[in-house]
Amino acid sequence: MSKNTFQLFTDMVKKSEAAIPLVQILNADGKIVNNGAKSSLTDTELVDLMKILVWGRTVNERLILAGRQGRIGNLPPSEGQEASQLATLFAMEKTDFLLPTYRDLIPLVQHGMPMKNAILWYRGHGAANIFPENVYALPAQTIISSQYVQAAGLGYAYKRDAKDQVALTYIGDGGTSQGDFYEGINFAGVFSAQTVFIVQNNQYGISVPRDMQTKAKTLAQKAAAAGIPGIQVDGMDPLAIYEVTKMAREYTLAGNGPVLIETLTYRFGPHTLSDDPTRYRTQEELDEWLQKDYMIRMKKYLTEKGIWTEELEQEIIDATVAEVSQALEEADNEPKQKVSELLANVFEKPTARIKKEIALYEAKEEN
Repeated sequence: MSKNTFQLFTDMVKKSEAAIPLVQILNADGKIVNNGAKSSLTDTELVDLMKILVWGRTVNERLILAGRQGRIGNLPPSEGQEASQLATLFAMEKTDFLLPTYRDLIPLVQHGMPMKNAILWYRGHGAANIFPENVYALPAQTIISSQYVQAAGLGYAYKRDAKDQVALTYIGDGGTSQGDFYEGINFAGVFSAQTVFIVQNNQYGISVPRDMQTKAKTLAQKAAAAGIPGIQVDGMDPLAIYEVTKMAREYTLAGNGPVLIETLTYRFGPHTLSDDPTRYRTQEELDEWLQKDYMIRMKKYLTEKGIWTEELEQEIIDATVAEVSQALEEADNEPKQKVSELLANVFEKPTARIKKEIALYEAKEEN
């Protein structure tokens, strides 16, 4: 290979590695950045979004406390990621279908699932997955990235039936290394599924740093392999997250196929309450991300606009604390799950072996 030919190849490689630009509207100082992007939200909508964000952070804090008290199971907190979860959902309609991960019960509750169900889910109770009829969602998925395949199929069904609905699903950065991730976005791209895929890049797959999971400059560019748009957005900027998700929804409903959105965010706490994040990340790194917290920038922005007060925030916090406390009491009053009921939920039609086990435990439970 000649020197000139090799240089040409090197230039091509550099172009292929070019990072997808980051979309941002509101920076860490609570100021609108001057890059042409702007928010379409009215003052009333801004307040409504902020109320939901405060609610989400408070729910996280109360669930962490409940976990420390032993009132729920091994909680995977999403403190720091609430903007990625709730600002994306804010751009959706109640009739859009949500497919969450095990870390996304907060948006699932916001989408209509009773808070009591979330408590029961953390306790492993089957009643957690009995939703009201008007809730368009599946129970939280614990199998990494499998919800991407489900969302692709659902989005295709909406496309085929000409429904004015989309499927919205989440995944973490580690999940983008799973086979189901690629299969899901590829199928959705081929069949122009009405699906919006969200990748919540919180920088760690449990304890593995994002740069040790993949050589890709961004996770958003992985969408190119499926021939669909990939967009990277500041995951601590609720305004940018909302606008990008809203446009993605409109784009897919116009018949253009799915969109993948990577939100650059951070998990302030542990992977689960049994995890010790100090073993794999530094306090300096955490402090740097805490300064980027969406709560800080949104408070500054809305306060300067004269539409947010500490008193209003405290009202929301107090109401949310009461809501979680009531849900915990309701969950406490739920009849204990029987082993026979647990077995009956394994398959829609129990196998012969499970039928025998159900009968065995039912006989024991009667005595």
